[in-house]
Amino acid sequence: MNQQNRQMRRAAQKAGADQPRRPERRSAAPAAATERTSPTQFFTEVRAELRKVAWPTKNEVINSTIIVLIAVVVMTSLIFAADYVFAKGVLFLYD
Repeated sequence: MNQQNRQMRRAAQKAGADQPRRPERRSAAPAAATERTSPTQFFTEVRAELRKVAWPTKNEVINSTIIVLIAVVVMTSLIFAADYVFAKGVLFLYD
């Protein structure tokens, strides 16, 4: 086994695999010449993109708002309750 290991090391030395390779240098990417768009073209494209958006209906907005408000109230209540219980617990232990 030792003989085989020595042979493997010699083969690696001959191939140059035992030396760390220097990293290849890459040339910097050429700076792309960007064309500036006019404000008119920009707003035209923005308007075209906004037409593609699937806007929610009034009922969907109302339902989502109600769900968010309920979730906020529930989470606020849970955090308040946990804070109250922990505060009373700490005061009980150290008072």
